[in-house]
Amino acid sequence: MKRRDFLKAGAIGAAATTLAAPAIAQDIRQWKMATAWPKNLPGPGVAAQMLADRISVLSGGRIEVKLFAAGEIVPGNGVFDAVGQGTADLYHAVPAYWGSKSKGILLFGSQPFGLTAPEQAGWLIHGGGQALYDEIYARFNLKPFLCGNSGPQWAGWFRDEINSVDDLKGLKFRSTGLASEMCAKLGMAVQAMSGPAMFQALQSGALDAGEFIGPWTDSALGYYQIAKNYYWPGVGEPSSAEECAVNLDTFNALPDDLKAAVTQACASLYNDVLAEYNTKHAQALNQLVSEHDVKVRKLPDDVIVAMGNAAGEVIADLKSDEDELVGRITDSFLAYRKLMKDYMPYADNGQMNARLLDYKYD
Repeated sequence: MKRRDFLKAGAIGAAATTLAAPAIAQDIRQWKMATAWPKNLPGPGVAAQMLADRISVLSGGRIEVKLFAAGEIVPGNGVFDAVGQGTADLYHAVPAYWGSKSKGILLFGSQPFGLTAPEQAGWLIHGGGQALYDEIYARFNLKPFLCGNSGPQWAGWFRDEINSVDDLKGLKFRSTGLASEMCAKLGMAVQAMSGPAMFQALQSGALDAGEFIGPWTDSALGYYQIAKNYYWPGVGEPSSAEECAVNLDTFNALPDDLKAAVTQACASLYNDVLAEYNTKHAQALNQLVSEHDVKVRKLPDDVIVAMGNAAGEVIADLKSDEDELVGRITDSFLAYRKLMKDYMPYADNGQMNARLLDYKYD
């Protein structure tokens, strides 16, 4: 090829590339993710960034997700409405924050004396839960996905020891979701607030106690500096699912392969996030005890029983809710819980109890 012809062909090729570039760029969707967390907060803040990155990767770069922490677009408690209305494209939060929208939503995050993290995923995937999850969120123009789980949460940080049910009466306590309703039935003065706000309230005396997540996240927020009694088990939240919700119109407009990319990004993170929480909770608990003089205490059995009875009343209230969809969600949850309740004593419970017997292993 003569040099002149080569340069001419190169010029044509360059022009074609220039013309094609806008078309390629137009195929890249730039999404804003609003979160309920401070950026990179150990636990949920980290998981939110993982999800943003994974959607970008699994979509082959055709969806670019930029994360905005709580307060950067809207406050953390405003992400549900912001995404439904299209101010942002998707959010990362927990269903426990949206009880004012519908009590039925709360069951998809956690339930007092309810499902463990694997069971929660099992209910959605194999117990009919996802269809109900989709149905109730569609009312708010949202497409929901579970995308992580904190595992068993803790009963919380207390200034003073808890020796009986009477010690709970009038206790100013931070909690959310259905767990807060359980606590209120026991006479506790329950307040909902963010994790950082809980630290300030404990510090000022506006709270006597509170629960947030578990050792990893809780230690990062510094609760041990004020309240040294750390109680288990967190029967109010045997697990707490994290969720992603995408604006429904935005999701429905995606081609099928990108819908699959978003769906798989969320599903693939569930166990990754759970494994990270469990590992880092265990590491953080050791540090809290050895370096910060935290006292790990078990709730008395009579307190646990009283909480169980109160939780039963909360679930009964849901079953009788005037919204028939809330009733269907509750019935579905209870059916799956019974299935697992009858099986797990032989499976997970059996293995955990076997670990506690006196034999030489480690």
